[in-house]
Amino acid sequence: MSKLFSPLKIRNIELKNRVVVSPMCQYSSIDGAPTDWHLVHLGARAVGGAGLIFTEATAVSPEGRISPDDAGIWNDEQISAYKRITSFIKSQKSVPGIQLAHAGRKASTFAPWKGNGKVEIENGGWQTLAPSPILFTNNFPDPKEMDEKDIKLVIDQFVQAAKRSIDAGFEVIELHMAHGYLVHEFLSPLSNQRKDIYGGSLENRCRFAIEIALAVRKVIPDGMPLFARISSTDWTEGGWDIEQSIQLSKLLKEAGVDLIDCSSGGNVAKANIPAAPGYQIPFSQRIKQETKILTGGVGLITMAEQAEQIIATDQADLVLLAREMLRDPYWTLHAAKKLNVDLEDFPKQYLRAK
Repeated sequence: MSKLFSPLKIRNIELKNRVVVSPMCQYSSIDGAPTDWHLVHLGARAVGGAGLIFTEATAVSPEGRISPDDAGIWNDEQISAYKRITSFIKSQKSVPGIQLAHAGRKASTFAPWKGNGKVEIENGGWQTLAPSPILFTNNFPDPKEMDEKDIKLVIDQFVQAAKRSIDAGFEVIELHMAHGYLVHEFLSPLSNQRKDIYGGSLENRCRFAIEIALAVRKVIPDGMPLFARISSTDWTEGGWDIEQSIQLSKLLKEAGVDLIDCSSGGNVAKANIPAAPGYQIPFSQRIKQETKILTGGVGLITMAEQAEQIIATDQADLVLLAREMLRDPYWTLHAAKKLNVDLEDFPKQYLRAK
């Protein structure tokens, strides 16, 4: 019996398997709203059999976008555009998830194929925010140090985005606390040099993340799973690391988070990251073992046997695939065949090719 293709129930939501389409920026939204590209992109992965399908990082405000072309859910008009997508994903017996995000000091930059570095305000860019006025790199915007009014506003923006996500038909919410974006910037001592209650000690640096998690948990249904994606390490001496991630995971669990999605990096432009197949899995395993919370493993997972082994040996509860899903929308169906799993919910329209 394949562990990868065993169901997993989290609160009131049951995933048909442990395969997750990881959030992947598409830079193809119009004023934050998804387009036909997103319907086809995410819909293909639902037809392809993944149990849980996340949207890309979805900004909680216009200023929270990485680029002007990023997805968002900061107004009611955007809800209807997502409903079409979530309805289709559900029709394929997959679960639609949304990752709520704020890009912080890494906002107001170009989509990869449009340019490099910051988008000037006169060209459609905006003032970026950060815990401390520290540049990410020299060609990124100068961020404004957030005061407590800014902090409270962003927390409320996450809350309002969560409410809209429910109305849009999403069944899982993930809070983006990784990859050098705003919440991660508060966590890491490399980017957070505040002297108030949001800086200094580990408890203070975690405060913003915990306040967001508590506020979102309060307004979503009790039966709705809440995930958090974290960068388990900055891969830089003196920065955020796995020991701090374990402490954060304990606090997030107390705040009502159900699963920690264990990524890494993104807060230091030139960090030496030892990328290799499964290189982040030790993080998901340690956090799972030491906090007793569900975890997701991500990072260069490409082979069915590799994914099966991660779940079977209890290194993670879910595997999240990104680039491999771009290469093969039907990875899950192909993995089932390799693992000799006869899927009952194989797409009826494709049965002649099973």
